[in-house]
Amino acid sequence: MIAALRIAVLKETAPGETRAAVTPETVKKFMGLGAVVAVEQGAGQTASITDAAYSDAGAELGPAEQVLKGADIVLGVQAPDPGALVGVNPGAMVAATFDPFGNRARVDAYASAGLEALSMEFMPRITRAQSMDVLSSQSNLAGYKAVIAAADTYGRAFPMMMTAAGTVQAARVFVMGVGVAGLQAIATAKRLGAQVSATDVRSATKEQIQSLGAKPIFVESVAGIEGEGSGGYATEMSEEYQKAQAELVSGHIAKQDIVITTALIPGRAAPRLISDAQVASMKPGSVIFDLAVAQGGNVEGSVADQVVEKHGVKIIGFANTPATLAADASALFARNLFNFLSAFWDKEAGTVTLDEEIGDAVRLTKGGAVVNERLQG
Repeated sequence: MIAALRIAVLKETAPGETRAAVTPETVKKFMGLGAVVAVEQGAGQTASITDAAYSDAGAELGPAEQVLKGADIVLGVQAPDPGALVGVNPGAMVAATFDPFGNRARVDAYASAGLEALSMEFMPRITRAQSMDVLSSQSNLAGYKAVIAAADTYGRAFPMMMTAAGTVQAARVFVMGVGVAGLQAIATAKRLGAQVSATDVRSATKEQIQSLGAKPIFVESVAGIEGEGSGGYATEMSEEYQKAQAELVSGHIAKQDIVITTALIPGRAAPRLISDAQVASMKPGSVIFDLAVAQGGNVEGSVADQVVEKHGVKIIGFANTPATLAADASALFARNLFNFLSAFWDKEAGTVTLDEEIGDAVRLTKGGAVVNERLQG
C-alpha cells in the first residue's frame, strides 16, 4: 500500500507576517486527495484560524518537530529557514515565497540541504496557472488596502457630497502602475466615489483603465514604447519615455489629493516614480501610498510602516500590505497552493510530479543544486 503524502505547515516566523499557508478549507481538500496534513499549533492564530478549526477539518496538530517528521511537502507563506526543517524526508518539496533575487543565500541554503524549493513568485503568467498565482491574489488585496489606508489617512471625504451647507468635492485619486494591484485600486477608489485617473508604461492598459471608469494619463508623443516585459510583467522604460512621462505626471500629480504607486520590476529595485520635488508640488493634506516601499519604494522618502510627512504631504506604505488583511489573504494564498499542487497530484503513485512548463519555472533547487535558469550566472 502506498503511503499517503504528508504535508507540513509551520507557524510563520518572518516579522509582521500574519498569513497562514493552509486554511481549514484547503486542509479538507488536501485530505480529499489522500494526503495527511499536519499543522503546527498556533499557525493560524494571526489569520483568525483556531487550532480547533484545523483539527475539525482533519489536520494533525502538534509542535514543529512532530509536524515536520516524515513530511514530503512543506507549505509556507514565506519560506522557512531550511535549518528549521528537521525531520522532513530527503528531497522534500517546499512551496512558499522565497524572494529568490533578494535572498539568494536562502536559496543556496535550500540547495545545500537537498530540498526542492518551489518559489510561488516565479509562477508563469499563463492561463492555466492563473489560479496558482500568489502574486496576483495578494496584489489584488494590496490594491484594495492601499486605497482604504489612504482614505483613512486623508483628512477629507472621498465622494462628492451635495449638502444644504454646500458641496464637498470628490477626492482626486491618481493610480500609477496598472497591474493587478493598480486595477483593484482604481476599482476601489471609484466605489468610494473618487475622481480617478491612472497611468502605466504598458499602452495595453489604457482600455483597462477606461473600462473601470477612470481617466487614462499616457504619454502620446513618444511612439513605440510599450513597457511590456516577458510574461506580462512591466519592464523598465527608456530614458526618452521616462523624461516624457515625468513631465506629464508632474503636471498631473500637482492636482491630485491621493496618489497610489504600484510599480514593481521582478528582480530589480522598485522604479522611482515620484521625486521630492513632485511631492512638494502637491497640495497640503494630500496622501501618497507607496505599495512598493518594501522593494525600495516608488516615492522618494517613503519608509515602510511609517507616516512620513514632507511638504505637508503624508507618504505611507506597509512592508507587507497583504498581511494587513490576514484572513482573506490566507484564504487566497492557501487556494493558490492547493490549485498548484493538486494540478500535479498523482493519487495512485502517491507523488506530486511537476511538468516542465510550470515546474521548471518555479523550481529553484533540486538534488543539491540551484537549477532555476533565472538564478544562473
